[in-house]
Amino acid sequence: MLIRKKRILDAIVIVGPTGSGKSALALKKASENNGVIINADSMQIYENLSIITARPTLKDMNLIPHKLYGVLPGTEVCSAARWLQMVANEFSMLKDTDKTPIVVGGTGLYIKALLEGLSPIPDIPPEIRDEARNIAKEEGEQKLRAMIAAYDPITAEKFNDKHRLIRAWEVFKATGKPHSYWKKQKNIKLVEANWEKIFINPERKDLYAKCDARFLKMLDDGAVDEVKALLKINLNPDLPITKALGVPEITAFIKGQISYETMIAKAQQATRNYAKRQITWFKHQF
Repeated sequence: MLIRKKRILDAIVIVGPTGSGKSALALKKASENNGVIINADSMQIYENLSIITARPTLKDMNLIPHKLYGVLPGTEVCSAARWLQMVANEFSMLKDTDKTPIVVGGTGLYIKALLEGLSPIPDIPPEIRDEARNIAKEEGEQKLRAMIAAYDPITAEKFNDKHRLIRAWEVFKATGKPHSYWKKQKNIKLVEANWEKIFINPERKDLYAKCDARFLKMLDDGAVDEVKALLKINLNPDLPITKALGVPEITAFIKGQISYETMIAKAQQATRNYAKRQITWFKHQF
């Protein structure tokens, strides 16, 4: 009996802070390696915000195959596990081709899941996800933490933000086992590849200047109108898309809560802060 060895793809992963030129480098690498570019940005995966998330242009997407850009509505939640499964599907379709997968993005949790795998937590039903968000909204973060502490004191003490607490509660509700139990289990890797890893880390001064300029260009390109269209959907404010860089500040401006100049200053500062956190994360990971 002939046993065929499973082919391991050669692949490239490009990471770095927002505004560092990841997309441009991905295009270059794709042209050199017959590549397919796969999105690893947690906001570019949503269809609603192409301008403010700096999604690749239609010209670039027509030039080189791009996957997982604008594929989900903003009404949904894309976890690292869900994203990883979609990436695994893309890799599976490339197994029998001469294409090179090029994963590019700045979402650290996605990249960590890609390279290291995830704990084997089962999928959480949508109704439990909604229930968890409603509890956090109605009862508050401290009450949610107390509820979790009753069965998982380790996680309740460790998790320091609302979204992670929501995750802990929904995991227990769906599986009957605490989040800390699942984190002790061996990670499952859905994607195997021979990775070339690239971390773009520009000079901080140059990066910040580029971040500031890029937000101004987004405004010129219609970012305010894009957020106005998003607000008309009346999304749950806890959904990830409502937290995209620039959206809270533009929303405040649209509602008359801050001036145009203040909106710009706050959004630019938020972007620079985020870029700094990304650099710290990837320095540790890479």
